[in-house]
Amino acid sequence: MTATILSETAMPGLPSASGIEIVGPTAYVIGDDSASLHVLDAATLAPLGRRRLFDAPASGPARLPKATKPDLECMAALRWPDGRAGLLLLGSGSLPTRARGWFVPTDAAAAPEELNLAPLYALLPPHLPPGAALNLEAAATSATELLLFQRTVGRADAALLFRLPLAAALRFVRGGGPAPAVQPLRFELPEINGRSAGFSGATFADGLLFVSASVEDTADAVLDGAVLGSFVGLVDLETQQAAFGLLAWRDGRAYRGKVEGLAVRRAVGRRHWEVLLVTDDDAGGSTAVVAEINRE
Repeated sequence: MTATILSETAMPGLPSASGIEIVGPTAYVIGDDSASLHVLDAATLAPLGRRRLFDAPASGPARLPKATKPDLECMAALRWPDGRAGLLLLGSGSLPTRARGWFVPTDAAAAPEELNLAPLYALLPPHLPPGAALNLEAAATSATELLLFQRTVGRADAALLFRLPLAAALRFVRGGGPAPAVQPLRFELPEINGRSAGFSGATFADGLLFVSASVEDTADAVLDGAVLGSFVGLVDLETQQAAFGLLAWRDGRAYRGKVEGLAVRRAVGRRHWEVLLVTDDDAGGSTAVVAEINRE
């Protein structure tokens, strides 16, 4: 598999991009220390507005403090149990303050609804390897399943995704019904300079599960490290196999940005897609990267 970058565009005013979903002509982007969901034109990347999720001090910094931010890292498009179309936004769960989430209807006139994710997140740590801390970095939904992706930096044995029945998981999050079953799947991810990649984004398109994974020179789930590179891949849930391509420029230079999320813009051919990626430089800057993925 190859992953070739076509362009990269700065996104001023959008701090610390951490996830992206495309719904029709619209791209939705979250930032892990932003109090708003950012709305863009998916074709031109022109800003269309923001959806405020919660109140933050008006006189405070554009970026929320690390100690108190909800750390929104996961986003997936879905239909809520009452039939409304929208986006499920999830905190990473890496600290107690990060077990918050929101359901945001795509109807711009409807208000976001805050969710307490602590009961759901309490089901996941028993499935982690000893010593690994919960740190969810991506989510994806099919018609029947919610997939949550664990990122454990600094070790190769904890690249997990959790499969949950979607309807049961949403009922549980809303405070009704029994706890959903959790099926963990473990994956072997590529390395750079001896450091294992960690899941950072996921989405379904054309019946396929696309993922992104980035490599940092750190073993801390909260503190950032130097970025060594990023990958885009396809995951087979049944065989628990994944194929990855290292992101590179057209001239072969490796891309050193940290990809935090991906969405598929369009299928170019039967084994060829154009994807839109978002990156975070860990200093508040964000970019949008257009890339072509070829499945060889």
